[in-house]
Amino acid sequence: MTYKVGILGLGTVGMGVAKILQDPLGRHPLLPEIEIGRVGVRSLNKQRDVAIAPTVITDDLEAIVNDETVDIVVEVMGGIEPAKSLILKAIGNGKHIVTANKAVIARHGNEIFTAAKQKGVYVMLEAAACGGIPVIQALKQSLGANRISELTGIVNGTTNYILSRMYFEGADFDATLAEAQQLGYAEADPTADVDGYDAADKMAILASLAFGDRVKLEDIYREGIRSITSADIGYAKELGFTIKLLGIAKRAKSKSNNNDSSLEIRVHPTLLPIQHPLANIHGVTNAVRIEGDPIGEVVFSGPGAGSGATASAVVADIINVVAALKSMPNQVNQLMGCSHEHYAKIAPIADTVTQFYARLLTHDKPGVIGDLGTAFGKHSVSLNAILQKTTVHDGLAEIVVVTQRVSECNFQKAIAAIRELPTMHSIPTILRVL
Repeated sequence: MTYKVGILGLGTVGMGVAKILQDPLGRHPLLPEIEIGRVGVRSLNKQRDVAIAPTVITDDLEAIVNDETVDIVVEVMGGIEPAKSLILKAIGNGKHIVTANKAVIARHGNEIFTAAKQKGVYVMLEAAACGGIPVIQALKQSLGANRISELTGIVNGTTNYILSRMYFEGADFDATLAEAQQLGYAEADPTADVDGYDAADKMAILASLAFGDRVKLEDIYREGIRSITSADIGYAKELGFTIKLLGIAKRAKSKSNNNDSSLEIRVHPTLLPIQHPLANIHGVTNAVRIEGDPIGEVVFSGPGAGSGATASAVVADIINVVAALKSMPNQVNQLMGCSHEHYAKIAPIADTVTQFYARLLTHDKPGVIGDLGTAFGKHSVSLNAILQKTTVHDGLAEIVVVTQRVSECNFQKAIAAIRELPTMHSIPTILRVL
């Protein structure tokens, strides 16, 4: 039996998927049974580096999700609409879905998975987070015996490239971003990447799978990397750290009830000890560290984006759907689904306990360190390290502090008090430390 695939989108990823399906030799033995039935594009006149028969390609996207001969709809067009509506219409028509669209899953996954469960179809999303790294299937299946306690990841290649170049070359953020845009690693509008939106989308998906509950995207605390300077990179090095944009998801205990488990999910630039397994992940590479019981620690790393990596994940999902349809034609394989329905309780960022890094500009006067120590001590903030630079510019001195572990709430109270000190000029950077 031949299974027909309808592909929505023939951009970089769509072409990568088509090329794999058209060249099955030496790959998985099920691939010869999978055929490209229809391909939907926005423009029929665009030149593409893949051979698709004119009778197969169309700009009528709804015709694909309504085509009775199509078994699996592959959505690789991106964006929220019309992707969301097309996915839901395809599900309504009883078609299985394979998508690389993290934004639509993070924002509308509840609606999509509820509809899929009602229709008894699969929604596969390996390519929606971390490209070619098989972390989603691992969370669904291979790590199913484990109680996951923490998932930490470098899940955005653009920001990792920028921070890596800043680390090795001492370049400033703006210059490095411009270079990343010229090389195609960053979009013309880099907001989704550098402000952490892309990473938050992916963490919503990964945390939901790791901890077994749906996650509301708006509950995830998010900061981007625009405030990071070459000075911060240099101080981090001096203190034995590197800086990465991390997605962090872990189990946390509610203050009000020790038996009431909640999750802590956040995305922000983080000082990472140089001996940490994620510290040496550079360039556009992604990596995810998972800690569970009984396995302990596992780390997945690899290309997080690009035609080859993402297409690899998409086609793997197609193969899994076909294998399930062949072996269980009238049943749903529970290992492939996302059946959880309840929403996780997400602890507010004010409840977080962590270390902090702060870079402060002060007026170069006696007593500054004493004033800082008093303000921190008043709010129960203990210091782990302090660097005072005698190099002064415009009459200002630079002081860097790293705290001991402290509640976010207490630290922010201390910072508010420090901002009011007469010896204080400004606080350019505040970062968390893993």
